[in-house]
Order: sequence, then structure tokens, then C-alpha cells
Amino acid sequence: MAPTTATEVLRYAAFTPDPAGGNPAGVVLDATGLDERRMLEIAAEVGYSETAFLTERDEARRRFTVRYFSPLAEVAFCGHATVATAVALAERIGTGELLFDTPAGEIRVDTVAGQDGTVRATLTSVPTRSRPAGADELDAALAALRWDAADLDPALPPHVSFAGNDHLILAAASRARLADLDYDFDALAAVMRTHGWTTVHLVRRENDGSYHARDPFPVGGVVEDPATGAAAAAFGGYLRTLGLVTAPSMITLRQGEDMGRPSDLTIEVDPDETVVRVTGRAVPIPASAS
Repeated sequence: MAPTTATEVLRYAAFTPDPAGGNPAGVVLDATGLDERRMLEIAAEVGYSETAFLTERDEARRRFTVRYFSPLAEVAFCGHATVATAVALAERIGTGELLFDTPAGEIRVDTVAGQDGTVRATLTSVPTRSRPAGADELDAALAALRWDAADLDPALPPHVSFAGNDHLILAAASRARLADLDYDFDALAAVMRTHGWTTVHLVRRENDGSYHARDPFPVGGVVEDPATGAAAAAFGGYLRTLGLVTAPSMITLRQGEDMGRPSDLTIEVDPDETVVRVTGRAVPIPASAS
């Protein structure tokens, strides 16, 4: 629903050229007079998985301080809201490099305009890391998801991966298993709070350069994210840690398809770098569709 506030909230669909696809994000380009309580209220009023707030700005240096709020809590970093914010800024102050100071660290975002007029943004993550999930972590997550060990792809072991915040990564043994997502919302939220995970990143490998993904986000008050840039960056770090990327590579993630908001994310992974680059487009959502 529309927020009951005079603060201007822009609405963008990220990781798509279609306002009806991708992951919607709220963007507040001037949040200098807002405290944490008000930002959380606005995020809840907007109702998207995240809303980004620019609390400080230096347009001459193209440097901005950004905070992210879900309807329930502040989030250290959000990839799709970063892409949405970068595109919104590029449309107003011109394309080029932007620097975002976030609770997770400094994020560089490069923006370019395509021939179709839409703006593409590439964010560079903070250094990524990844570790095997513990047996207790895995058992609790599988129980909440209503999965069992046979539902997992043994070639892609469960990990907890970081790119600004932690994500549990689980690879499904089949596309059908990934498509049939019917989890216990409260139970998974409790597991995620216990272990400090922002999303559970569920993937299915089509080939070495292409994956399908889904991201339950109950800790943010959202059943599922249609596109999750932070998790995509963490997944890139996961692939590097496992040694599955042996040369600089571009990998595509198709997300949101099973929930009717298809999204396309591209990650660039270099085995010699700990950062991951995540690229996607974003477009304004018309007021009539908000």
C-alpha cells in the first residue's frame, strides 16, 4: 500500500527491464531527516522486501551513505535495492561510477545506459567468504523447508556464504524440487535468526554457467525474494571457494520465475579475487502498479 508520509519514495523493479518482473525496491533519495524508527515505518508501509534510504549525499564526489530496511528490520546490505538506487541516481545525475557507504562496507557501483534506454548497474561486493554448513544448521533448515537430504545435489555441498551478510546455500537435486517450495515460515525464520542468515539461497544448476535460484526471506517478513543481489554475490564466493570457477567467468542466475516475477542476475567471479560483481537492470514501477 502507499505510505502515509510526505517523504518521497521511488519504486523500482530491479534485475529486470519489465516493471512487472524483478524484485521491487523502495528508494528514498533524501532521508537526511529520518531516524531509524521512521525509516522502518516507511519500509513497512511500502511493503517491499527492502527500501533503501540515502542518509548522506555528496553528489560532486558521487558518494552516498545508504541504509536498508525490510518491513521488519534493518539489513546490512541489499543487492537489489542497491541496483535500484544506483539506477535512480544515474537517471538524475548521470551514469558513471557511484560509491555507497553501507553498514556492510563500501560498495562501488558502475552504471551505464543501454541502447534501449534502461540503465544497467554493476555492484562490486565486499570480500566474500564461504564455509561448510554445520550438521545442526543443515538439519534445522531442511526440517523447516520440509526437505530431506535426498533433495540436495551432492555435487554442491551446503555452505554458509557471506557477501555483506550471511546466506545458507542449498543446491536442489532437481528443478522440480526447487519449484515446489512450501516451507514453514515461522520455523525457518526462527532457524535463520538463530544462525544470523539473511536469506536461504536455493539453487539448481542447469550447467556450469547457468543456475535457477529462489530465496526465502521470512526474517524480513517476506515469503520469497524475486531477485537477491546480495545472495548472488555470496553464491559467487561459494563457487570460488569450492574451486568450481577456475578462470574469470560470467554466470547467470534466473530467479523469481516460479513466483511470476522473472529476474536475471549476472555475476562475475574471478578465482584470484574475493569480490564478486553483480549486474542487472532496473526500471521505475508506474504509480498505477505500486
